[in-house]
Amino acid sequence: MATNIDYMMKMIEDYLSGKTPRYIFDLDFQTEIIARYKKMVREHREYAELFYDLLSEDAVDVGDGLSDKEFKQLIRKQYNDLKNIANDGFF
Repeated sequence: MATNIDYMMKMIEDYLSGKTPRYIFDLDFQTEIIARYKKMVREHREYAELFYDLLSEDAVDVGDGLSDKEFKQLIRKQYNDLKNIANDGFF
């Protein structure tokens, strides 16, 4: 079981479903990705790297200038892209 990857995916799902407000998500995501990334890599290197690229670098890290709606749309797009790539068997 990929405990750390699952935890981070659940964090994204909770934000997208409205269970977690943006300000909490922003703070928690940054803290958790730092704490869990090496463990995620040990669980599944490709998934962890793709997660980091799509959701950390290309979404959360660039979201400061976005409205709440735009930010959520970006996170949802990147999350869906991650899921689609993973379902297709990665690269």
